[in-house]
Amino acid sequence: MSETSETDMIQVEVAYALPDRQAIIPVNVAAGTTALEAARRSGVALRFEGLNLEDSRLGIFGKLVAPDQVLQAGDRVEIYRPLKADPKEVRKARAARVKERRQESDG
Repeated sequence: MSETSETDMIQVEVAYALPDRQAIIPVNVAAGTTALEAARRSGVALRFEGLNLEDSRLGIFGKLVAPDQVLQAGDRVEIYRPLKADPKEVRKARAARVKERRQESDG
C-alpha cells in the first residue's frame, strides 16, 4: 500500500478568457497547491498582456474562491476579469429608465 505525500502530483486546469480569445491550460501541480500558485505556474499571464494575477479574482467552476484555496485533482481555476460596471448601478440605472418611460407614457 502506498502512502500519499505532499509531493503527489495532481492535474488541474487554469482558464482565462477575453471577448475575442480564451485559454484553458492543463497544469500538473503538487498536492496542496493553491489556486493562485496554479495560475502562476500555468504561464497564463505571459499569454495575455496586462493580466495581473495578484489583483485578479479567482474561481473554481464558477464559484469565487480565495487565492489560497487548496486545489483538488480536476479543479479548473478560472481567472475573472474586472467588471466594467457595477451590476447594482446598472440595475438602478435600468430601473430609473423604465420608471421614466412609464411616467412619460402616463403623462
